[in-house]
Amino acid sequence: MSDVKDKKLADQGKLKIEWAARNMPVLAMVKEHFRKNKPLAGIKLSACLHVTTETANLVDALKAGGADVVLCASNPLSTQDDVAASISEHLGIPTYAIKGEDDKTYYKHLNAVLDHKPNITLDDGADLVSTLHKERKGQLKDLLGGTEETTTGVIRLVSMAKDGVLAFPVISVNDANTKHMFDNRYGTGQSTMDGIIRATNVLIAGSIVVVAGYGWCGKGTAMRAKGLGANVIVTEIDPLMALEAVMDGFRVMPMADAAKIGDVFVTVTGNINVISKGTFELMKDGAIVCNSGHFNVEIDLKGLEGIAKGKRKLREFVEEFTLKNGRKINILGEGRLINLAAAEGHPSMVMDMSFANQALSAEYLAKNSKSLENKVYPVPKDIDNNIAALKLASMGVAIDKLSEEQIHYMASWKEGT
Repeated sequence: MSDVKDKKLADQGKLKIEWAARNMPVLAMVKEHFRKNKPLAGIKLSACLHVTTETANLVDALKAGGADVVLCASNPLSTQDDVAASISEHLGIPTYAIKGEDDKTYYKHLNAVLDHKPNITLDDGADLVSTLHKERKGQLKDLLGGTEETTTGVIRLVSMAKDGVLAFPVISVNDANTKHMFDNRYGTGQSTMDGIIRATNVLIAGSIVVVAGYGWCGKGTAMRAKGLGANVIVTEIDPLMALEAVMDGFRVMPMADAAKIGDVFVTVTGNINVISKGTFELMKDGAIVCNSGHFNVEIDLKGLEGIAKGKRKLREFVEEFTLKNGRKINILGEGRLINLAAAEGHPSMVMDMSFANQALSAEYLAKNSKSLENKVYPVPKDIDNNIAALKLASMGVAIDKLSEEQIHYMASWKEGT
């Protein structure tokens, strides 16, 4: 039933999954709750996520909760082949994911998990939801709801809801505080720099690193690049975010100006052609360009092809384009998420919170879907706060609690100076 690169890699993947689990104590507590209470019994669940060690622990928890789970990759370059083999062989979860799969295979895999006829979808980029609405409308009646992991997917889903075409409720896991404030910032920041360094072995210290976008992912990337000694430039279109970047100590300028001086470029905006053909024409010889947004649309690769006279693969995740004027531009990971293409994605410790949100949101949908409208919902606040409390406890961190007097004061309008 699965389609993975090599089932013989399963034992190797199993050890990596066990290693990740050691840093996912909150998800382990959710798994134990699921094992005892079976809140997902009878639920068919199709997941389209990055197939990593952390995802393996998530789908294992969902299965423990009684769900009938299938999994495919949410990006052609984000699969860890040994992990995919282990999920299939050791966890007994049908898995459709091969690192480097072409677009035809990607959509074949996506449709394979939709053939499962899910009641709940878990998405990272909204490809499952989009395909259901465009090509498999007959299945919409079976959907209780879905969850969405990333900013790019939430943007698509909010647009669908606004246009009145979203056919079932979706919970935006991305908007949970225990997701975007930590996963997007600390996870993306660390794993993006990890991917760049693994792909290139470039020295970050002393380099000019240009970060396009200063949302949570951009904040994390800029922070980690600065920590490695880079001279960081931020480009933005939002005046408040640009002002925040200035206040955080970064130079802010238009991309056209940054292009002339940057050594390493990272896009984290979720939008198209953030680095355009015109941007490439301004870059200096040897510039390194990569993307850490969900889809490979942020870099205008077709435009680059049009102004290049040749290209060659220098390293596993480095493709060198030679422009007609002789300057060379290096594209990392085919313009796909560099943190997953060349590295292993976010550390397990931060994905612990994100995937606890995924699991508990699936439980929430199973229990409450009939009372929900066809729109995008935030993760319920009590779930978000509980995950934060559990994470603190797992780290051995204690915090204060309000006294009854303080609770009364905060709730009363009669109290004053």
